[in-house]
Amino acid sequence: MTLILIMYVAGGLFLTVLSIPLVQKRIPPNPWYGFHVPQTLNNPALWYPANANAGMRLFWSGIAICVGAIALYRVPNLSLDVYALGCLAVTFVALAIGIIQSWRCLHPLGR
Repeated sequence: MTLILIMYVAGGLFLTVLSIPLVQKRIPPNPWYGFHVPQTLNNPALWYPANANAGMRLFWSGIAICVGAIALYRVPNLSLDVYALGCLAVTFVALAIGIIQSWRCLHPLGR
């Protein structure tokens, strides 16, 4: 169970580190890194605010993954399977919420 904890905390921290340049608006339009959808790739004026927003969502998703993995690790008598599935669920929900919120924020920015 400790190995799974380390993997999820490391993954969450990795996401938070990846998000920082996006939040700081330091990443120019590109097809590899950032919130790259046709609207943002074709409009640099939209790219930076959309990616700053998506970066914040990614930052908080990474934090949620770390906190979720640590909190579940501290639950007494939790089986390895339940722990692993719980961490996976926290990851899925955190990222899904971030993607949905980023997508919803994109439409008012593009108007």
